[in-house]
Amino acid sequence: MIVLFRRISLIVLGLALVTLGAGPASSQAPTRGHGAEAHDMELVGHDDLQGRSAYQPTIHQQRGRIIAYVGHHGGKARNPLTGTEEDNGTSIVDVTDPARPRYLAHIPGMPGGPEQGGAQMARVCDRMGKTYLLRTFGNNIPGSAHEVWDVTDPAKPTKASTVVSGLTSTHKNFWECDTGTAYLISGDLVKTDPLQLGPSGWRTWRMTKIYD
Repeated sequence: MIVLFRRISLIVLGLALVTLGAGPASSQAPTRGHGAEAHDMELVGHDDLQGRSAYQPTIHQQRGRIIAYVGHHGGKARNPLTGTEEDNGTSIVDVTDPARPRYLAHIPGMPGGPEQGGAQMARVCDRMGKTYLLRTFGNNIPGSAHEVWDVTDPAKPTKASTVVSGLTSTHKNFWECDTGTAYLISGDLVKTDPLQLGPSGWRTWRMTKIYD
């Protein structure tokens, strides 16, 4: 009888400890993930870029403001500024106050998948009192191009010119702001035979084209 009483006492004590340990749900600290990690930097602001996949950001100071020009992979997303679904292209964001970035405009890119459409590359220069954006239009789709946009008013970009079109396999470009020389990476239209000469007279898939 004594042994049975001891066993019952231990069971009751164990249940009491479990109950006390659990406590009310409101008293328990919420479960957290690993959280953000940083070294010698701190996250102060965020913009979701309308849910578009970012590739190449270019930060440019113009007329007392700091503007981010962000190239996107191909895809689609709704643009709340226009109320329409647009092919991923170039996002323009005012980051003068990094804690409160303001999305100014989206320039649609070429239709296509992540590595086919979009407008992944972005370079910005000031010329003769105006600000211009040099960007790719499309990637691995025949008919891709390199374009120049007037972004003097970053909230109202307007197309200035198409530098070269009829391309494929566009990639990182570079623009010398002091000389105006642009180094454009791309290939000719897709060829069924890799040894066949392309329209530019080259057999390589990708080359550097230099434009003033």
